[in-house]
Order: sequence, then structure tokens, then C-alpha cells
Amino acid sequence: MTKMENATNKVSAQGHSVSKLQALFARPDFAALAGVAFVFILFSFVASDTGMFAVDGVLNWTIVSAQLAILATGACLLMIAGEFDLSMGSMIGFSGMVVAIPTLYWAWPLWASILLAFSVSAAIGALIGFTVVRTRLPSFIVSLAFLFILRGLTIALSIQFTNRTIVSGVSHHVEGDWFAALFGAEIGQTLLSWLGSAGLIATFEDGSPLVTGIPMVIVWAVFLVVFAHIILHYSTFGNWIFATGGDEKAARNMGINTAKVKILLFVLTACCATLYATCQVLEFGSAAADRGLLKEFEAIIAVVIGGTLLTGGYGSVIGALCGAIIFGVVQIGIFFTGINTDWFRVILGALLLAAVVFNNLIRQRITKSG
Repeated sequence: MTKMENATNKVSAQGHSVSKLQALFARPDFAALAGVAFVFILFSFVASDTGMFAVDGVLNWTIVSAQLAILATGACLLMIAGEFDLSMGSMIGFSGMVVAIPTLYWAWPLWASILLAFSVSAAIGALIGFTVVRTRLPSFIVSLAFLFILRGLTIALSIQFTNRTIVSGVSHHVEGDWFAALFGAEIGQTLLSWLGSAGLIATFEDGSPLVTGIPMVIVWAVFLVVFAHIILHYSTFGNWIFATGGDEKAARNMGINTAKVKILLFVLTACCATLYATCQVLEFGSAAADRGLLKEFEAIIAVVIGGTLLTGGYGSVIGALCGAIIFGVVQIGIFFTGINTDWFRVILGALLLAAVVFNNLIRQRITKSG
């Protein structure tokens, strides 16, 4: 367990001498939880009559948040282990093409193409991780190189096989493919129909609900966050992740295979990017070479807003989820309020700066208390 975690637990263990407020501030996800409350209160005032909190509006920002939460979950665990993966965005475009091209041009069943995409991305993730641990180069540099390699491969191979950078027509192959339904279907239709008939949610003139179902991307995001939270805080592997990011040398002396931990987490981030890509390909029925542009930075921003330190050894998956929710609410909220969307990146940058400053203060306080 890291020095910072020990210090955090010490703060908690001194329950009688340390105020509850101090213990609350020591939580990595405290600022993110407060941020979620703030953006909801803010937009409930400025966008309450715009439809943002109607069922279709809620679905809009929930989908955006869920998509980012999938990426942020993998990025969070990797950052707690002390590494970055800047190739995640490029992996989205690459994996999307691996799903679409074999299905449309080689007559592969869609389930086989999806399995191929996950297999290839896992192998690339392992290669990135292996390169990082063997060369001891900063993962920032190694993954930056793969960012360009994957983006270039995506464009070159899509031109080679299809003579275009946007491949469409995947929707025709979804029907009857049960495996594809795990990524592109919707659930909860019966419940939403009942809510519509009861007048609890908006409906069309024919009585059908405005929202027909909950997309699988939301289900996957919830599953991943819960799974990662349990692994991180209730398993031995979770302790290894914290130890690897907190003090790698000490972790190795304790017998932890830090190289294996890092490689597995690089595989996880690659698979998270592929999951995002698969859901997107099945949603739009197409793959595009430029998909996922800058998503790696958005995932890192969500993780940092969620309280994970850039230096590793400290963080929270719940915080990363909160960072993704803040991102989704602000992005869609700006659209609903009619504010020029050009300001979104300014607000995002300000949130990142505030989160980094706050997290740094917390890190200094916890380190001194240890």
C-alpha cells in the first residue's frame, strides 16, 4: 500500500482526533462529487425550461457521459499505476475499421469482426505496455508514438482495402447477430412504453415514448465502473495497482510483478477504446478514420477532474465517473442553454486547471499528515 494511501487511512483511522470534514477532504473523489452537484445545480437554474432534464435530454447527456466513462475507467486504473496511454483516441478509429472492413468487404459475420477487433487491440495494448516496461521510456512518449502509428494505419489500411476513409453499411449486418446486440441494442423498452402510457415521460402523437430504450453503451459504462471499483478497492490486484503507482521500487521489493500489472492495464485501456468504438460503429452503422480524435485527452481530463493524481498511486474510479458526468452535463448543457459551443473547451480547460490545483493541495496535505 502506498505512502499516500497509508496517510489517507491514517486520517480515517484517527476518527476521534481528525474532523469528519478533514476525512471528507482526503477522499480522492470529493472534488468530483462536489463538481457534479455544482453543475447540476447550475444547469437546473439556467436550463430548467429547455428540456435538458426531460427524459430525452437526460438520455443525451447520459450517453455522452457513458461513452467517456468507458474510456476514463481504463485510463483511471492505468494512471493510478503511474502510466498514460495517449493512443486511446487513435485506437477508437482503428478498432472501428477492424469491425467494419471484414464485415463489409470480406463477408465475415459481425460477431467475428468484433472479436477480431478486441483481439487485435488487446495485442497492441500488450505491445505498448511491453515496450514501456522493457525500455523504461515514459509511457507518454511510447503511447504518443502509437497514437500516430494507429492513426496512420487506420487511414492507410482503409484506403488500401476500401479506397475511402468512411465505411458505411454495417447496420445491415446487425440483425440476427446476438453478439452485436450486446453492443448496439437497447434495453428497457417495456418500462419506457409504460412510463409513456402513464404520462410520466413525453410521447409522440401515436403514444409511443420519445425515448425508445436505453442504449447498451450506458449499460457497459455502469458495468465497467462497478467492476473496476470492486477490483481496485476489494482485490489484491487493486492493491498491486496502487502500490505500482505509489512506489514502484518498493512494490517490486514486496514481490509484486509491476511489469505484469502495467501490461495488463495497457491491455484494458485498449479494450475500453475498442468497446467504445464497437458501440459507436453499431450506433451509426459506419466507421470513420477520424473517430476518437482527442478522446484520449478528454478521458485524462475526466480522470484528473475525478481526483486521480497525475503522479500515480492515488485515485478513484467513482471520481473518474463523476468527471465523465461533469463533462457530459456541461457539453450538452451548453447546447441546451444556447451558449456558443466554442466556449465548451474553455470551460473544460478551466475545470481541468481547478481540479489539478485542488488535487495538488490535497496531495500536499495528505503527504504532510503521513
